[in-house]
Amino acid sequence: MTWPNLVITGASGFVGRHLIGAIQDDHRIFGIARRSQGRSGVALHPNLIWFQADIAERAQIEPVFRRIREEGGADTVVHLAADRDAFGGASSAQWRTNVIGLRHVLELSAWLPARHFVFASSVAACRIPRPGMAVTEGSPPHARDIGAVTKREGEAMVFEFSDRIHSVIARFAAPFSDWCEHPPLSAALDRWLSNAWLRTSLHGHGRSAVPYLHIGDLVLFLQEVLRSIEGLKPCEVLLASPDGAVSERELYEAATLAHFGARGRSLAMPGAVRGALAWAEALIARLSVRPPFGRTWMTDPVDGVLAVDARQTRRRLEWAPRPRLEILRRMPFLIENRKIDPAKWAEMNRTAVAELPIPASLKIYWLLEQHQERIIRDFNDLLTGPLRQARFSRYRALTSAQHEWNHRVVLRQLMNAVRTEDRGVFMAYCQDLANQRCKEGFAANEVCGALEALNLVCWRVLRLDPESKGLRQPIFDTITSTLRSGCDQVQEAFEVLQLRDRRARAQAERKG
Repeated sequence: MTWPNLVITGASGFVGRHLIGAIQDDHRIFGIARRSQGRSGVALHPNLIWFQADIAERAQIEPVFRRIREEGGADTVVHLAADRDAFGGASSAQWRTNVIGLRHVLELSAWLPARHFVFASSVAACRIPRPGMAVTEGSPPHARDIGAVTKREGEAMVFEFSDRIHSVIARFAAPFSDWCEHPPLSAALDRWLSNAWLRTSLHGHGRSAVPYLHIGDLVLFLQEVLRSIEGLKPCEVLLASPDGAVSERELYEAATLAHFGARGRSLAMPGAVRGALAWAEALIARLSVRPPFGRTWMTDPVDGVLAVDARQTRRRLEWAPRPRLEILRRMPFLIENRKIDPAKWAEMNRTAVAELPIPASLKIYWLLEQHQERIIRDFNDLLTGPLRQARFSRYRALTSAQHEWNHRVVLRQLMNAVRTEDRGVFMAYCQDLANQRCKEGFAANEVCGALEALNLVCWRVLRLDPESKGLRQPIFDTITSTLRSGCDQVQEAFEVLQLRDRRARAQAERKG
């Protein structure tokens, strides 16, 4: 059974991508994002219709909603689209997207007409409570930084439209995943675990604290909101957050323990020193397009605790954060991912920060990932088809299960070489492949022919995707050149094995 149609704005963002992946089997989804679906890394799905548009541009977004209405409309709009300045300064882009864009979406949602509207706000829109107190569902969004101001304006706008569309306000804690994907925290981890001279420094006494929520729990929260939305009050505020808050010192100690095996000793920074460092950090970050830790989610005043009490939300929804996904318990998983796959860590967290130039190798990796099932199917047909009987006779003798396994392994090794721009692992794989195939009676030209066939299939499949436009030379450099190097490695390995075999036979004949 398919549930009612949904519109999801910010579909290419961190939360949007995960939400779509969780609910697309049960909902027909109209995704709206500034990025294309291919570039966003969101897989094709029969229930997902993607629109690339800027919600702040009325001329772009109005035709999208007109098309959605023609396609049957939508019962609920989940508004996740938002801009944030990772450097913490005033940002016209934030006002443009978070306020002007929201008004466009609200007006057009009422025109559809949609019955429900879910607005993603933030617990950071509320001021730091007094010591011993906590932010609740009733706390006003009166924080003063530009991001909080735009969320306050957004919540006020939701109330303004309450006579036209039933709305719910969801204030999120700081979302994160096992790959981090929370810019201030990823920047902090990169500094704490580096050799930088200020790696042990914390802001103030390290007591600044905010709540964090794992993306898995946040997606379950949104699913429960959608399931329960009929029974929620107009403009009801819900907190997608655990109770309490986690301090910078706690994060620092958990990260250093997971990375080094012992809790690091931190250095408290007086206000004057912290101010000078913050200025320097901001300057360096702007020059390097990298956010300094403490700008987006750092509490103000220093050592402020943005504690949360979300008991009312838990009473209203059949949802609660899972203890095993609490950030201090997940820290070892974050650190392990950072260690074992630093390239993916950098890729995930660079994407989380902003629209930065993406290396061609990553674009090609994403294309391979998106089309891997088609590549595997076509590769298998090329090796086992009737026209290939003579050239690939040994491959035709393998079972379907063996082909499936072999094709996935070689493609995964190729994708890793493309993503990391390092052919070393693929060369080692080809060495092992040659040794195994030689024992099985394969000839070197048959194994090399299979690698050449894989290159042909990759070209055919990727060039059909519009996202490959302009990538002809990078595809040659990352795929064709890698597979050619692999062929050379196979031939060399066969020559060594054959020479070793001839020497062994000659030695045996001499002894005989």
